[in-house]
Amino acid sequence: MSSIPIGRVIEKLDEYLNLNSDYEGAERHLKYWLAEAEYQRDDRGAFAVVNEMIGLYRKCGRRRDAYKACDRVMELTKKLGIEEETGGATAFLNVGTVYKAFGDPAGALPKYEHARKIYEKNLEASDPRLGGLYNNMALTLTDLERYDEAESMFHQALRVMEQKEHGETDCAITYLNLAELEERRYGFDQAEDKILAYMDQAWAKLNAPDLPRDGYYAFAAEKCIPLFIHYEYYLIANELERRIREIRGGDRRA
Repeated sequence: MSSIPIGRVIEKLDEYLNLNSDYEGAERHLKYWLAEAEYQRDDRGAFAVVNEMIGLYRKCGRRRDAYKACDRVMELTKKLGIEEETGGATAFLNVGTVYKAFGDPAGALPKYEHARKIYEKNLEASDPRLGGLYNNMALTLTDLERYDEAESMFHQALRVMEQKEHGETDCAITYLNLAELEERRYGFDQAEDKILAYMDQAWAKLNAPDLPRDGYYAFAAEKCIPLFIHYEYYLIANELERRIREIRGGDRRA
């Protein structure tokens, strides 16, 4: 039985998404390789491709397509017998992220909890996949107004991401999430000092001198800008916008 070249598929997908933000091209690319995987009866290849489709449709706000991809990846997870393996846990994480993104945090949390059980059993405590999971769980707990649990989970995420090479970008996003958590829990006036401290920590991470200014930095900076504007850090928001233009302009010239 043959299989699709999943490494090459992901590499090309990164070009569509990180270099050019070409979502239509990314979708065509994934659909082509999903069809190839199905033709070759390559369930593991199809599993990998559908996982990527989940993320793409979530980023594009395409709820129906995202949910269809979630159903498909759960079917494949069961068919492959990997529900208790790390790869299967990643599928649960991706599905939970879709549910959370489209307004169902209560549905997302059990998916995250399943992924956490498998990740913590099989991964090193410093594995960045754990940091991403903890951050997503914390956001979901925040939506459910379980603020103490969310704060603890955010700090668990930070402990993981601080050990990752160039993990400052992810740490910055988590500090911004903590700032937003404090406002939701206590209100700005009561939590102002703590909120501003988190904002300053986020900027320090984004401004780390050795942090690569690449496609991922631009993607993360876009996520950060609205909260810097919300808390009236206008100069920082403008600087991040300038850096994004510089990164993407350089990518296009390349």
